Amino acid sequence: MNWKGYENVVYTHHLKKLSVDGNEYSYFDLPSLGPKYDKLPFSIRVLLESAVRNCDNFQVKDQDVEAILDWEKNQAVPDGVEIAFRPARVILQDFTGVPAVVDFAAMRDAVKKLGGDPNRINPVCPSDLVIDHSVQVDFVRMPEALQKNQDLEFERNKERFMFLKWGAKAFQNMLIVPPGSGIVHQVNLEYLARVVFTSEGILYPDSVVGTDSHTTMINGLGVLGWGVGGIEAEAVMLGQAISMLLPKVVGYKIVGQLSQYATSTDLVLTITKHLRQLGVVGKFVEFFGPGVAELSIADRATISNMCPEYGATVGFFPVDKNSLVYLRQTNRDENKVQLMEEYLKSVRMFRNYSDASQDPVFSEVVTLDLATVVSSVSGPKRPHDRVPVVDMPTDFRQCLINKV
Repeated sequence: MNWKGYENVVYTHHLKKLSVDGNEYSYFDLPSLGPKYDKLPFSIRVLLESAVRNCDNFQVKDQDVEAILDWEKNQAVPDGVEIAFRPARVILQDFTGVPAVVDFAAMRDAVKKLGGDPNRINPVCPSDLVIDHSVQVDFVRMPEALQKNQDLEFERNKERFMFLKWGAKAFQNMLIVPPGSGIVHQVNLEYLARVVFTSEGILYPDSVVGTDSHTTMINGLGVLGWGVGGIEAEAVMLGQAISMLLPKVVGYKIVGQLSQYATSTDLVLTITKHLRQLGVVGKFVEFFGPGVAELSIADRATISNMCPEYGATVGFFPVDKNSLVYLRQTNRDENKVQLMEEYLKSVRMFRNYSDASQDPVFSEVVTLDLATVVSSVSGPKRPHDRVPVVDMPTDFRQCLINKV
């Protein structure tokens, strides 16, 4: 086994072997940490795994692992308990990503001037940059509109794009997705999300921070992730842990089935309004209950995408069989999908939403019956407001005369 990068890790005695298709892997056996593990919300288990895997008693300390393992007690501490978290990867869009690549180029320049090898300056973790914020719409209502808009995009941003192309070739651990490939969150869901990483023969869950507030969309696929500032993202790229308070986790139980007339938009607006009233700022929201199994990954991703609107750090849907179906639909390798399933079941991060015995302890629990979701519209003044269609005429008249 190649232990590169894990020489100083404290918890190597918790490593366990897993054989899939004749290949042997290692993973940190989290259930062996004790009975408290099974009570942890699935989102907190991801934080715990990262702490165990990266615990070197320098950046991530033994007390971080103990604090996360004792989440049930520590989440109720009035001033909060601080922990260190090292995400598995970083995702950038071009507006915030260009300064990051410039900083890495400047670091290479400085190392060269000092007589060192500039090629040693690279992101420590996988860092993906999706160019999607540069497009403008100049041509519409014609068959060649897409191509003409893209041509103008390349013309206007030629210097930036040439620099980013150099960055894609020069830096290891950095992937740059070219313009015209789709929005960053779509690319993240359909292509970039690993769900489970395999590095140096070690398996561990995917987690991500991104320089876009709607990075939370990836939680719909079971990948823990949220938006951060550019400096925080660069710090993670340089191998620094994020300092954060151990969050409260609101369990959002979904039961029943949507009516045939209700859409995913109606569901999202209903959940957003409910969570705004509840007050979830700075908290994790984790969805559970038999109703979640009725939701597609598209529905879940849409709910997670609205995190900035309801104020939670994440809206997390643990991986289940629907997640695996989506991975196969988006052309992920079948052997990798099987490996993900085996690993997640081994560390008890694979969810059966119909099995109540898997339900962890939450800070508080709220319930939504999908049958109560009705056709709605949003706005008209604030897009996160939800108005049932039957109330729309009255509400619209009131909005015309209400003060802004």
